[in-house]
Amino acid sequence: MLHYRNLKSTACTLLSVGAVIGSFAWGGAAHAQSAVNLRMTIWSANEAHLKLFNEIAAGFKQEHPNVTVTYESLPFETYTTALTTQIAGGNAPDMAWIFETSAYDFVKSGALYPLSDTLKAAEGFNLDEVSAGATERWMQDGTLYAYPFSTSPFAMFVNNDLVKAAGAKTPAEMVAAGEWTWDKAIATASAVAETGKGGLVVRDFNYQAWQYLTSVWNGWGASPWSEDGKTCTMAEKPMADALAFIHDVVFTKKAMPGPGETVDFFAGNAAMTITQISRASLLPKDKPFDWDLVPLPKGPAGEYALIGQAGVGVMQSGKNAETAAEFVAYMTNPENSAKLSQFFPSARKSLLNAEVLKKTNPLLSEEQIDKVVIAGIANGKVMPGHTGFAQIQQMVRSNLDAVWRPEADVPGTLQKICGQIGPLLKR
Repeated sequence: MLHYRNLKSTACTLLSVGAVIGSFAWGGAAHAQSAVNLRMTIWSANEAHLKLFNEIAAGFKQEHPNVTVTYESLPFETYTTALTTQIAGGNAPDMAWIFETSAYDFVKSGALYPLSDTLKAAEGFNLDEVSAGATERWMQDGTLYAYPFSTSPFAMFVNNDLVKAAGAKTPAEMVAAGEWTWDKAIATASAVAETGKGGLVVRDFNYQAWQYLTSVWNGWGASPWSEDGKTCTMAEKPMADALAFIHDVVFTKKAMPGPGETVDFFAGNAAMTITQISRASLLPKDKPFDWDLVPLPKGPAGEYALIGQAGVGVMQSGKNAETAAEFVAYMTNPENSAKLSQFFPSARKSLLNAEVLKKTNPLLSEEQIDKVVIAGIANGKVMPGHTGFAQIQQMVRSNLDAVWRPEADVPGTLQKICGQIGPLLKR
């Protein structure tokens, strides 16, 4: 997930991708014996991720000796901007990691090569075991244009050492007692903050990528737009109440780092962080602190879960689209999906069980896998996305700047936001 920069230009790029694609030739033959070099853009530069990706590429090369796959890591914060710039500039990668927030743009623009036939033809692939809910955002007119290889729930990582040092109950104890609510979570974060450490960090938010606050405001039943995506709902009471709560957490309770403050949970500097379980790879290998993983707290609207997705797609304008589609089929087959589940939980039903996930996620306990991972995937809603998301994201972000100050008119700001993005949602 990501922070956007220069997003107006990115939005224009995304909207014009379909037109750009039309000027390029379709991908080359899959079985050509000449050397084929495939390039895939990804957001991660994590060593463990790259090691696994390279192992999968090596396995594909054993079956296709003439094909070499390399990965290009682009900065997380500007990933989609960089990717769309490559496409518009005639330097499209063969494959790309695509975030759920921009899925609709990529699918509807014509930027992606259709994958359904290739995946269905791949031996043992079994596309039918992937739920319709997991593929909805990546399909158009019954055709799949990107495979959702990562369906990762958001959860709360906890530094038990800091919580106990502040004299507070651990979140796991509150979960067991049925007391794990947002009020309790913030009371714990405040207690730790009073010791000089960070309280709660909503990772990747940084007062820019507001969509990550979905992990909080869904507890109030809030959403930025209606189910059909056509009506702004940010000015409605659930969102106003949720943002008022977050504002109080930041500026009154001091339980969350304020604008301009950077606190890293994984360096041991905060009590809790909300992020996807795939970020478990950032936990220190020598385990300098006692950590835990618990579900998101219960909100006024009840219990809830949130899922982040990532799809892998083949660029229509790539020179080797057919071969690239074969690699995607190999990368996401049941065997490799099981390997990827170590960091990126699969939407395959056969892999959503404690036995499989425990093998690929040795850092997590069976209870964490059952109550956080499996339950989160089964019950979670996907992060919000929309066509023209880059433009909408930037417009909301710039207006929310008025909320991130001690004296703020939250309801008035949300009314203004709806007035501005309403016409964009109806396009």
